[in-house]
Amino acid sequence: MPIKVQKDLPARAILERENIFIMDEDRALSQDIRPLEILILNLMPIKEDTETQLLRALSNTPLQVDCTFLMLETHTSKNTSASHLNKFYVYFRDVKKKKYDGMIITGAPVELMDYEEVNYWEELKTIMEWSKSHVTSTLHICWGAQAGLYYHYGIPKYEREKKLSGIYRHKVLDRKVPLVRSMDDYIMAPHSRYTEVRREDIETHPQLVILAESEEAGVFLVMSRDGKQVFVQGHPEYDRMTLNNEYHRDLKKGLNPDVPCNYYENNDPFGVPVLNWRNAATTLYTNWLNYYVYQVTPYILEEENGNN
Repeated sequence: MPIKVQKDLPARAILERENIFIMDEDRALSQDIRPLEILILNLMPIKEDTETQLLRALSNTPLQVDCTFLMLETHTSKNTSASHLNKFYVYFRDVKKKKYDGMIITGAPVELMDYEEVNYWEELKTIMEWSKSHVTSTLHICWGAQAGLYYHYGIPKYEREKKLSGIYRHKVLDRKVPLVRSMDDYIMAPHSRYTEVRREDIETHPQLVILAESEEAGVFLVMSRDGKQVFVQGHPEYDRMTLNNEYHRDLKKGLNPDVPCNYYENNDPFGVPVLNWRNAATTLYTNWLNYYVYQVTPYILEEENGNN
């Protein structure tokens, strides 16, 4: 089944060229089926790229998915036009009375700041608290995963000696858990971060389970045992060229970045990167939508009355 998007969202044209089934609002209204309502809090600076990546990741499922993009009132994006945000995004005040089947909280380029120093931390805390009663399951990505683990469980993040950038191999620890069902024993996934959460801190919380980790990149996939909170300390949704673009951007800034690990053929930063994580990413998002959203969400999503 397709992803439902607004008619002129730029990501639509890109995905249609990839032969991904996209449906606009008019056609969706003619179908006698309730789509899954997914709220996406997009904290990434170049929002159009993240929109395309996440819609692609959510598209490989037999379920119809209706995505709403959320932006923050306490932060102004410098890399995405106001016209794009005003046309395709909503504020929390616009949706806080609604309930959603699923929610995605993306990463953000604020890793080296303490959480309390981030100018939108209070608003993000409000949204994460709201999600516990208004969202069936929430998936957190990279810094979003670190922030979620900190807010919900008090788990700290630590600065690494240098940036972790590249494609890393992760061991799947319990393939019987539905979130990693059908995955291989080892899966590949991109990382791009300066900080990390650690196994020993996660293990102090018996309500959490670690489902995949890497010797080099550390913990990758964590889930609350009730499936309501999923934390991905990486970027499985990344495109083939995303790490390449980040590397050459930092190179032009004079930051002297390391070449992303396990990424380029023959480690040549001017070659075409090898795409070897798409199947694992698709399986992860499909399993999340099926087992932790669709299978447990109520058929009728209620909207609250009053001013809460």
